[in-house]
Amino acid sequence: MDEIRLQKVEALRELGIEPYPTEPFPINTTAAEILRYYPQQKLDFKSVRLAGRLWRKRIMGKASFAVLRDETGDIQLYFQRDDFAHQPELYDTLFKKLLDLGDIIGVEGFVFTTKTGEITVHVQHFRLLAKCLRPLPIEKETEEKTYAAFTDPELRYRMRYVDLIVHVGVRELFRRRSAIVQAIRDFFNERGYLEVETPILQPVYGGAFAQPFTTHHNALDMQLFLRISNELYLKRLIVGGFTGVYEFSKDFRNEGIDRYHNPEFTQVELYVAYQDYYWMMELVERLLEAVARRVLGTTQVSYNGLILDFTPPFARVRYYEAIEKAVGRDVRALSEQELLHLLTEKGVPLPEPPYERIDLVAQLFDKLVEPTLIQPTFVLDYPEEISPLAKKHRSEAGVVERFELIVAGKELANAYSELNDPIDQRRRLERQAALRAAGGLEAMPMDEDFLRALEYGMPPTAGLGLGIDRLTMLLCDAPSIQEVLLFPLLRPETPSPAES
Repeated sequence: MDEIRLQKVEALRELGIEPYPTEPFPINTTAAEILRYYPQQKLDFKSVRLAGRLWRKRIMGKASFAVLRDETGDIQLYFQRDDFAHQPELYDTLFKKLLDLGDIIGVEGFVFTTKTGEITVHVQHFRLLAKCLRPLPIEKETEEKTYAAFTDPELRYRMRYVDLIVHVGVRELFRRRSAIVQAIRDFFNERGYLEVETPILQPVYGGAFAQPFTTHHNALDMQLFLRISNELYLKRLIVGGFTGVYEFSKDFRNEGIDRYHNPEFTQVELYVAYQDYYWMMELVERLLEAVARRVLGTTQVSYNGLILDFTPPFARVRYYEAIEKAVGRDVRALSEQELLHLLTEKGVPLPEPPYERIDLVAQLFDKLVEPTLIQPTFVLDYPEEISPLAKKHRSEAGVVERFELIVAGKELANAYSELNDPIDQRRRLERQAALRAAGGLEAMPMDEDFLRALEYGMPPTAGLGLGIDRLTMLLCDAPSIQEVLLFPLLRPETPSPAES
């Protein structure tokens, strides 16, 4: 806390002014509403009430200008000493001496336009609503340059509350994220799909290749896991008789942090009975086109200097054919030793041990194919070994009916014709259990209850997982996942010497 500001708190109380009053201050307009509608005189602006942070203050003797920043933006304020003749200390002491930038105030007055043409609120009454005890890192302006005072990414993510105060554009990003989620929800609701909630705490985790976070329930004395996916629970609902269910789910994976990964992230999963992955591809095309148009007004999306086009149809390539095009060889015909030599030849690092032959193939795809797919592209028909929950392909051995949607070189969505044969599913999960026993920490565990559910019969089903954070990155032109999470996970803060 700032010592000078603390002294001002005491001075305020000596004047009988509470720096954190209990009484509410209802508002009847916002900065954006005034700036939008005042020029057309569409609303009555003779008596306005708005509140926000004091952002600028320019004292000019008996009259002063200031800037108030509320949730919607900035608006100029005009104070005149004569308006406070009945309580001159409000202007001479409170406004001029005891109010600091960052203080939250409420103002009442009327709107007018200055001689220079700036829309302004002439303040007739004002009240301090909350004293700011730390100076804000407000940008500094000179004749030559504007210096931003709060640009360090780690500080911005760690103190998101300050980031939101200082950078109005950050607020707009998270409004857009909310609009993206709402657009997806409306798209699904219009088609009659049911939004549901499934457990975050799970006795058996599954639905993805990942290590979980582990916790303990004291009353039941049992180990629980934070979910890595909600897939297996949503499939149980299809078994139960629902024909279309979806969930916006917070998932948790005990993995590293980089530009595209955070241990806590959001995806939406959708499962629709009596459909397959071909149908799901067309649905995803329509979904992303609808979301882009609703949120941005166009299907042409600017991202990282690129123009991405979400106009259907998207490109489609097959998994093995894409690898063959990249390396010049059919990797299905290569032995493990030949694959190891190929990875070395192409400068591709080996996957983390223990690994199998198919992991070498997957590494070729991840390093040589995926980064080259910039425009929205469906990659179809993945190997069965890395797709234990997807149905075998109807006409080709060794692959499954699965697609990933790759955009700007990264996976955005993953979908299957869901495996509904309980005998085949048990065989696949048993293989996963063997991989776990051999040290594969990300292999899926056996889930007997899920298998029991499948034994009651699950209709043919198409399933989809779509990353909300990555979609937000694309539609907001954000360089990292941390930019689109309000509070991303960071290393513990090292206290400064003054705080330790």
